[in-house]
This record gives sequence, structure tokens and C-alpha cells, in this order.
Amino acid sequence: MDQRSMPTMRSKRLGNELRRLRRAKGLTVSEAAIRLGCGQSKISQIENGKRGIRPADLTALLDLYDVTDEGRRRSIKQLARDIHKVDWWTSEGPLTGSTLTDYLTLEVDSELIRTYESTVIPGLLQAESYIRQVITPANCGDEAEARIQARLKRKELLDGYPALQMSFIIDQLALHRIQGSHEVISEQLHHLIDMGHHPNVMLQVLPLKADLPPRQYVPFSLARYRGESSLEVVWLEHTNGGTLLEQDHDVRIYMQVWAELTAAALSPADSRSFLRELVKEYVP
Repeated sequence: MDQRSMPTMRSKRLGNELRRLRRAKGLTVSEAAIRLGCGQSKISQIENGKRGIRPADLTALLDLYDVTDEGRRRSIKQLARDIHKVDWWTSEGPLTGSTLTDYLTLEVDSELIRTYESTVIPGLLQAESYIRQVITPANCGDEAEARIQARLKRKELLDGYPALQMSFIIDQLALHRIQGSHEVISEQLHHLIDMGHHPNVMLQVLPLKADLPPRQYVPFSLARYRGESSLEVVWLEHTNGGTLLEQDHDVRIYMQVWAELTAAALSPADSRSFLRELVKEYVP
């Protein structure tokens, strides 16, 4: 991607990383451009994720910014290569260009994701019958089946190599809002119990009477990028898309929120016991 193009999650991530390195070195865009022997617009476009970068130019920038750690250099260079990677969802026409693809990229590129959900069951924990209950032609139009298959495909991340590690905290309210017949609800609750035993999943239930500080808790995900244990970001999902927060200040706030939720939620073992009791309500 050496020509100007629409920014992607990975190109924006690379650009943000190069911007952080430039600023840490105390250089302006103009100074970096002079040292690299190019125009300021090229540096700006790369940092904004609107332009790719040639391997030689990337090496030159890493040298200029005094990035000497070989592990970090490899990680940044791999990210630059991954910008060109063809992901499985690129062939799913209705998904291309949607904000869903941004989150799918985040999932694929992460080694750990911690998710809090207050009103619905998280996508990776949904049983197929429940998925088909919430994704229908009535609310998703022609995209419905593609979105259903995409949600089912995502589950492979938990069993791939290297596997994605997931931690979930689900508000008790979400468990009482499961849509569908008693059969669908029962299947979904049993599925949650089974997923609670998955080696790559930690599942906790946040009870209605949880002892929490007086603040509003909105659904969010904390993601740690693969190979970059110090770099975490926050994903906020909303009705018409999602927002990625990358500033250290924002990440620290949500890490504190996660710590509060974890402390107030039931333990994984107690959460499974809670679900086993709840499912009895839907047994004829």
C-alpha cells in the first residue's frame, strides 16, 4: 500500500505507533521528513494511516527514532506487512467497509481481550440458535446470513494457534434479556456453562446486587495486541458502529473499571453455579 488510500485499522495502528516514536524522539513532522529526504505530506499520510510505507523507509524511520530493541523492530515491521494481509472476511461482500470489520481486525490481531457486556450475550459466547434469533433479515436485511456466518467463524479464534485468550464479565441483567423460546434460552445458558470450562475463556457473572462504585458502566472491550504486551486499546461498541480508544489516559480508566468489575463479579466457579441454577427456570 504505497499509494494513498483509505486508512484501515492496521495502517492507523502503524501510523499511531510511528507518531509516538517520532514525538518520543522530540522531532517534528518537518524534521523527520528532512532526515528521511521526503516531503512532510508523506510523513503525515503515513502517520494518519492513509499511505503505506516501503520497507527501506520504515527501517530508516526506526533508525532515526532510535528503536534499537530487535523484538520491537520486528513487531513494527510485521505490522507493516500485515497491512497487506487478506483476512477471511474480505470475501464477505456485505461486511466489507463496515465498522464490524474494524472489530474483526482487532480480534485477529490481539492475544487477549477482556469484555464487559451489560445487556446482551457477547458474540463469541452466543449459541447458534441465539445468533439466529438476534440477527434476522428484519433487522439486518440482506447482510443477515453473512453476519451470522461471520459470528460463527469468529469462534475459531478460541481454538486457533496461537489461541485468543478471552475474559468476559456479563451483567446478570443480560442473562434475563436473552431473546427467544425457553428452548433457545436454555440452549444459550448451557452454552455459557460449557464455554466457562473452555481453557481459553474466563467467564464471570456480575450479580444485580454487586458492590460497585457509583459510576455508569457501559459495555467495552480491552484488547492487548499480539506480540506487544505493553500496548492495549479500548473498543466501545455503539448502535451504529464502534470507537477505538488508544490514548494511555483512556486505557488506564478502563483498566481501572475492569478491575472494579472483576472484584465485584462472581468467581468463575460461582458464575457457572449461578448459570446452572438459572437454567432450571427454563426446564419444563
